[in-house]
Amino acid sequence: MRILRAIFAHTSGRIGGAIVALYLLLAVLGMLGLTPHNPLMQYRVDRLHAPDSAYWMGTDLFGRDVASRLMTGIGQSFTVAFFSVAFATLAGTILGLAAAWFGRWDGLLMRIMDVLLAFPAILLALLIVTVAGPGTWTSIVAIAIVYTPIFTRVVRGPALSLKAREFVDAARTFGSSSSYILTRHLLLNLVAPLTVQVTLALAWALLTEAGLSFLGLGTQPPAASLGLMLSDSRNLMETAPWLMIFPGLAIMISILGFNLLGDALRDILDPKMRRSIA
Repeated sequence: MRILRAIFAHTSGRIGGAIVALYLLLAVLGMLGLTPHNPLMQYRVDRLHAPDSAYWMGTDLFGRDVASRLMTGIGQSFTVAFFSVAFATLAGTILGLAAAWFGRWDGLLMRIMDVLLAFPAILLALLIVTVAGPGTWTSIVAIAIVYTPIFTRVVRGPALSLKAREFVDAARTFGSSSSYILTRHLLLNLVAPLTVQVTLALAWALLTEAGLSFLGLGTQPPAASLGLMLSDSRNLMETAPWLMIFPGLAIMISILGFNLLGDALRDILDPKMRRSIA
């Protein structure tokens, strides 16, 4: 509750939190099927219908309601982003703690992470999806692999510092096991930086998922995805601009919301930032 109050008291936190909450609501409604129209239903007589009271965001080339597909697409994009970031967080935390605690693994693990970080995120994701084949779960695995090195580095640096602290030496003196020290002393002190990184990584994952779907390597038709909707609008930008405007705005505003929320959490959870704000 204290963190929620701090977020509401922070300007970026209020705006970012409101945007993320709105998108989560739309995603849940889309996944539950509570959309204005059936997102897969093709109303042939209403093809490329401009936005009006019947179709709030118009229809696409096949007569499908853009607003309904947008809600479903937000749910699909958020599902990919959340699962991929969850897997990346879990894998990165384990690898980062292992590298910091077991020194003999540090060099090997960090060099592997450096190799992965040397590739631009979208190119590495493209390589993985191209080898494994397009699809939702392939996108999740690809994005998770891409962002695991970032979480590994976020965890490893502070863990090395915490490992040398007096309370860790005291825990060792009292006979605490390595697993106890890692979970109770190191991991609990890494919650703040991990929370901020997760929020920012969700924005990156949304953008990466949209890029993969735009290229036809992510979510496959007839399912809806924000990137796939943008791809379908490429040849209709002049005759039906709403097909490009609404998905593009949805991607931009969602990334803005997560970035604003991440900045607010950084200011709230980082002691140095708290002192500078005070």
